[in-house]
Amino acid sequence: MSAGYTDDEIRDLVFEYVGLAHGQKELWMQERGFSRERMSRWRKAIFDGDLDRGLIPREGSSMTSPSQWRKISHHREQREAENQALRARVRELEATNEALGKAIGLLHQINEREPDTPKTTKPNSSSKPKMS
Repeated sequence: MSAGYTDDEIRDLVFEYVGLAHGQKELWMQERGFSRERMSRWRKAIFDGDLDRGLIPREGSSMTSPSQWRKISHHREQREAENQALRARVRELEATNEALGKAIGLLHQINEREPDTPKTTKPNSSSKPKMS
């Protein structure tokens, strides 16, 4: 959508922007080197759902309806829940990997400690029991 920024970075910047109090937004954009046009384009892309679909926003209303805000908020909550679930799964897999590594280490230790068994030889004829 915008060179040098990922979709997640754009989304975070827009949410930071819209959360600012009236009168702080212009200074915030100047500090970051963003034009009004760029921020307007990004906001439209997010609020119309175009960013998630990889679409470039078209001209339209500059206002965001309450239903759009609820949709955006719900989408963000879903993403955070998915991220938490993925982090938990990563922790679980890391713990499993660590346990497997320890088990393999123990198996190597046990294998090293086992005494070598002598090779068996064929019995000679003198050791055969005699039949009467």
